[in-house]
Amino acid sequence: MTRRPHIAVIGEAMLELSGAGETVVLGETVRLGQGGDTLNTAIGLARQSCRVDYITALGTDAWSDAMVAAWRDEGLGTEHVLRHPDRRPGLYAIRTDTAGERSFDYWRDQSAARDLFSLPGIATALAAAGQADWLYLSGITLSILPSDARQRLIALAKDVRAGGGKVAFDPNYRPAGWPGPDAAQAAFDAFAAVTDVALPTRSDEDLLHPGLETTGHLARWQALGVETVILKDGPEGCHAVSGGASPTHIPAFPPQRVVDTTGAGDAFNAGLLGALASGTPLETALGAACRRASHAIAHHGAIPPRTEPSPVSR
Repeated sequence: MTRRPHIAVIGEAMLELSGAGETVVLGETVRLGQGGDTLNTAIGLARQSCRVDYITALGTDAWSDAMVAAWRDEGLGTEHVLRHPDRRPGLYAIRTDTAGERSFDYWRDQSAARDLFSLPGIATALAAAGQADWLYLSGITLSILPSDARQRLIALAKDVRAGGGKVAFDPNYRPAGWPGPDAAQAAFDAFAAVTDVALPTRSDEDLLHPGLETTGHLARWQALGVETVILKDGPEGCHAVSGGASPTHIPAFPPQRVVDTTGAGDAFNAGLLGALASGTPLETALGAACRRASHAIAHHGAIPPRTEPSPVSR
């Protein structure tokens, strides 16, 4: 029997309101779902038969119970979903324009996940994550946590690598989550030093490092010590470099339709990491990642329906 790769994912999950257009219309029917960058990727990995442990914090309320039940139904490991006695999940709403481009509104200041590292059970959760084949987290994970918790994540990443595992990191820069760009960049650079696969997005990198071209963005991450860098570039696909090889460009798969671009990058990450964790060569894994991103944007909300993306011709 083939061993399932074990992937530990750490981050924040929220309730999601989606299906609304660009203009807010009170009384309009919207869909209640769930999302969050690391959750979206965790579910995508579980759907590829990876063994995924999701480490986060929720409340003890009915909304939190429903989220955990949905995660178990998806096959996520929930043993290390910690419960906060006084807080609840955050909430966000998606608005989309006629081209499917999305914008968000958040209500998350009292999200339980912000207190993850102060809850009983976190030491056990981190010890279990340290035994994983892969550790995955994002810049949003870092943004919601205090500096001492970020240091514990760096220590965890070192443990994973010392045990022969790998660390993947998507900086996923959201300016509202940081005091300023310098604070975000300092946190990203510190985590890059313990990262094997970095998954930045071109538009985010252009905000933090205006004036750099594609090769400059890739080279900057490698100079920080990252072996493999994948620069996601929306409808242009992605650019990749690994080790001392020359950068390559993988075109995007043309989507059958564009409904909502929410979660496209997270679906890409799931496709890539699921393939790499199963031993797939990088270039083949990048093709699988592009296909999953194309599938995701044809549906409303951050998490597409539980169906495998069908092959799409380039």
